[in-house]
Amino acid sequence: MNIKFRLILMNFMQFFIWGAWLLTIGAYWFQDKHWSGAQFGAIFSTMGISAIFMPALTGIIADRFINAEKLYGIMHILGAASLFTLPLITSPSAFFWVMLINMIFYMPTLSLSITVAYSALKSNNKDVVKDYPPIRIWGTIGFIAALWTVSLTHNETSPNQFYIASAVALALGIYSFSLPKCPPLSAKANNKSFVDSLGLNAFKLFKDAKFAIFFAFSMLLGAALQLTNAYGDTFIQDFKNIAIYKDSVGVKYPAIIMSISQFSETFFILLIPFFLRKFGIKYVMLFSMLAWVLRFGLFAFGDPAGGLWMIVLSCIVYGMAFDFFNISGSLFVETQATPNIRASAQGLFMMMVNGFGAFFGSIASGLIIDHFFLLPGGGKDWHGIWLTFAGYALVIAIVFPFVFRYKHNKALVEAIQHA
Repeated sequence: MNIKFRLILMNFMQFFIWGAWLLTIGAYWFQDKHWSGAQFGAIFSTMGISAIFMPALTGIIADRFINAEKLYGIMHILGAASLFTLPLITSPSAFFWVMLINMIFYMPTLSLSITVAYSALKSNNKDVVKDYPPIRIWGTIGFIAALWTVSLTHNETSPNQFYIASAVALALGIYSFSLPKCPPLSAKANNKSFVDSLGLNAFKLFKDAKFAIFFAFSMLLGAALQLTNAYGDTFIQDFKNIAIYKDSVGVKYPAIIMSISQFSETFFILLIPFFLRKFGIKYVMLFSMLAWVLRFGLFAFGDPAGGLWMIVLSCIVYGMAFDFFNISGSLFVETQATPNIRASAQGLFMMMVNGFGAFFGSIASGLIIDHFFLLPGGGKDWHGIWLTFAGYALVIAIVFPFVFRYKHNKALVEAIQHA
């Protein structure tokens, strides 16, 4: 089987698992289980909690002890078991712990999938910059396919969404053992220090000012991603309580409207090779930050009726905001970290984005909204919320080019092909 097709299938299933429940778990929580909103907030924190330590830990394991593709398969099989268990849960507290277990297994697969893909492409003399984005695009297509599958089968409020995700996770776990071998490159290293013997040498990257700054901004952008995941759908749902909006297209089909963001991803992923070669990694990251400003700013002035075009445009901009930083960031790590800590370094990147960034983003945004943007009737001042988030992203975008010292090097970008 063609190596590109094998990696496409891996990426499709990887994000199908997530898409089957990520945007619809709220409907299941409130409409099927009738649990409280305060308890639901803790569910989204499981992604951040698990991503703080699991990607880095599994990266160390993949660098030193076990093939990355095998560890990837094991994680998905265990994740399938936890997803299958979720519909059996009868209390919100137990649901939290099972979801945390599921996230402990799922979150590290995001960085492991990158490690496996990059290794396989290089082993087959492929150009990572050119060939990986068209492969990764199928992950986004998988997410969309899952969202539409759950929506069109009317399982948004049903536990079946978790069974669907579980079945695909099990299939991917088994399939992973047939992927190209990605052996640990540090296993035979003649390390003498305690840090090296434990496989913690990737954390030395924080001593490098360039990496330290990169990881810091990764965390800040991870917080922005969590803001849009946690509040995007809820923002549109709140318009149902306003008479003039309740029959609008946006209110009737909020999940479909939000899925435009994923369609946008498929377009911007294909543009990444051009932008990387033309502008370099640093400015592609900057474009992502400016896109976050637009994402939040358009939400601030949009509504599901006359202002629906602004919400749609915000969803289109999301493709640049999400893809340009995540993929260019992973390529920065790939080119700057030594091969023997490749999985660990990718794990650190995921830890900062989906771990610390997501965790602090969810906690801080919740506190800010509760203290400054709650209306007397119990609703939320969404205009003020989104403008605040836009201001946050704007500050990041202004500061970034002055503190992140990294010059565009076309030769280095081209060198990824031969690394």
